[in-house]
Amino acid sequence: MKSLRSITSKPLIIAVTASLIAAVIGVVGFNLLSSNEASYDFDAPGVEAASFMDGSLTKEITTEDCTLSNGVETTCYRIEVTGAPVDSKIGPFCPESTSSSAEVAGIWLDGEKIYDVDGQFILDLSTIYKDVKWKLYDESGKVKVTDTKEAFQGAARPDVQEAYKYHCVEGTWEWTTTTKPVPTSILVPIKPVLASSSSNPRGNLGVTVNGLVISAAAPVDAILGAYTIAAFDDCGGHFNPTAGYHLHAYTGCEGVEYESHIDDPDAETKIIGYAMDGVAVFAPLSSKSTIELDECNGRSTAKDGYHYYAQSAEKNLIVKCVKGLTAVDPLATEEGPGGQGGPAIDTAAAAKKLGITEKALKAAFGTTTPPDVAAAAKKLGITEAVLLDALGLKAKP
Repeated sequence: MKSLRSITSKPLIIAVTASLIAAVIGVVGFNLLSSNEASYDFDAPGVEAASFMDGSLTKEITTEDCTLSNGVETTCYRIEVTGAPVDSKIGPFCPESTSSSAEVAGIWLDGEKIYDVDGQFILDLSTIYKDVKWKLYDESGKVKVTDTKEAFQGAARPDVQEAYKYHCVEGTWEWTTTTKPVPTSILVPIKPVLASSSSNPRGNLGVTVNGLVISAAAPVDAILGAYTIAAFDDCGGHFNPTAGYHLHAYTGCEGVEYESHIDDPDAETKIIGYAMDGVAVFAPLSSKSTIELDECNGRSTAKDGYHYYAQSAEKNLIVKCVKGLTAVDPLATEEGPGGQGGPAIDTAAAAKKLGITEKALKAAFGTTTPPDVAAAAKKLGITEAVLLDALGLKAKP
């Protein structure tokens, strides 16, 4: 009897062999590639310790085992920033009077426009927001500012205390919970991993190379709903009682004059931090730039690989979205739609008030940043007013 090999033609052998190889690859590779959530073909170099300024980190960057948002186990960097900028001065924030100039005050950004928080801005609030109730000053022109610890903590919260509505809100280290800078750590993959689609991380969006947390968008609707202005300094940061000083915008500390020093509209900018997927974040491009960016404000270059660009300051959101997978961080605290950039809302209590589960409430909000109350209310089949009431927030006038 002839052997199988002797009676099988070469083409058939090749075909059978190819089929077997394909089958093996299909079985072995299933766990790696069948979930289209990740691809390692991502031209992003990842975190470089040398990018951080001296004094910006509490300790050296370390490595630890971690799990990515798609369930894949890998190795991550643990990065802890000090919570205080090493290269810039904090403040000022609020003007003292309706005659104060922009030089002695900060800025305000509401997602659409950036303003100098000078005396004229305070006078113009009723016109800007089309509501005659806006009046943050007394008859002498003195602006009502949170100038004590009690006032700051009563205003910089989701449910602003009645006595501190109609105030310009500012804080200091001494008025925070810890009375000093708040170190914050993030966990990012050593090698950025491309996800199947872009996403908006919950909570913090990254860290800066000068030692600060990049926060999610400030809850402008809640702030304005209490007739308050949570002023930012010219660097785009401000205080809240629990997180201390943190950033919501990147300005280069030049306020609305950020672009004045950019001679070439298409000039590359400098690295300012890292997002939660480990991808570098660069300073904003000029508004006159002709460079094409993707949906997350990113692009690849021969020198720096793939990286994001911070959005312009008025957007109230430095990192538009991320294209990579993020790490599941056991040390992170989940943040909800807190007011004044403050502590998270008690979602368990809100869910109980609405007669639903906390899981259902969080699912309604999803991962959109900033939280979309109107969309969440629609998913829950209730009015926006009912949802805001359960969350302890006021509707925007």
